[in-house]
Amino acid sequence: MPKTQTIRCINKDDRKNPYERIINVGGANPNGSRWKLSQQQVVRDIEAGEWEFYVGRDNSRVKVIVAVSPYNNKYIKTEADGKEPNNLLSLPECP
Repeated sequence: MPKTQTIRCINKDDRKNPYERIINVGGANPNGSRWKLSQQQVVRDIEAGEWEFYVGRDNSRVKVIVAVSPYNNKYIKTEADGKEPNNLLSLPECP
């Protein structure tokens, strides 16, 4: 069974392409310590079945999945939940 983690913040670069904007994601562990992973590591962890990641929003959780851009690059996004703005890109910057 995969471990789960909630993404609470992101680091973006200045690219306009939404498929390449997220560099890192992060959050807090139950003990209060902070964690941060590269987008590429999150993709590997999801594909390996080791981790499931979620974004918390409005007292609910939306699952993070791996997608492939039109340029054949893997990236992370949330499952469609019918809400705007984008769940990941609207998160605050990680310290």
